[in-house]
Amino acid sequence: MILLVGGEKGGSGKSCLAQNIAVCLQHMGKDILMVDADTQGTTSDWAKEREDNPALKSIPWVQASGNLRKTLGDLARRYEILIVDAGGQDSESLRSSMTVATHMLLPFRPKRRDLKTLVTVEQLVKLARAVNPGLNARAIIAQCPTLPSQVQRILDAKAACKSFELDPLQAITTTRNIYDDADEEGSSVLEVGSDQKAADEIHAIVKEFLGV
Repeated sequence: MILLVGGEKGGSGKSCLAQNIAVCLQHMGKDILMVDADTQGTTSDWAKEREDNPALKSIPWVQASGNLRKTLGDLARRYEILIVDAGGQDSESLRSSMTVATHMLLPFRPKRRDLKTLVTVEQLVKLARAVNPGLNARAIIAQCPTLPSQVQRILDAKAACKSFELDPLQAITTTRNIYDDADEEGSSVLEVGSDQKAADEIHAIVKEFLGV
């Protein structure tokens, strides 16, 4: 399995999602490798922080960029699951990864400037499926407000994704400080332990999208 987390715009928590999903899968006993294909190196920095913390189990990781089609194909034969953090920009790394990924998760905040990128993302997915028809690409509405009065914004964002033939997950993530706190320590919301709702969000994503 190759899980690609990416998109056309930064700021929606792609690296954070990739990292938390990786820890969740590791806790399930999966043989995983993280591939940091984002030029910002956010996931690499997180993995290094993790390696320096004796209380946490390190996660195998590599950095890679450019045309990743062959690289990911080779790595996928050595690991059960690859989690690829392609960051938030249209790049060669993102496009080439889409041609070999089995799953792609596209985070969008329920904000106009994020949803405006759906036009471009729809075309990217169509191009990728021309050579990789089995690509399971799904949207996830991320960093959602927790106020009950803001539920309609989340529903509207999901409807926008559907209008561009990008099926959104039922699962979402919400704006919680624990995501940032865990990231700074090379940890995850499953390990910090102070906010069970955040951990439940990650478990729900993994169960719904990956079926594990």
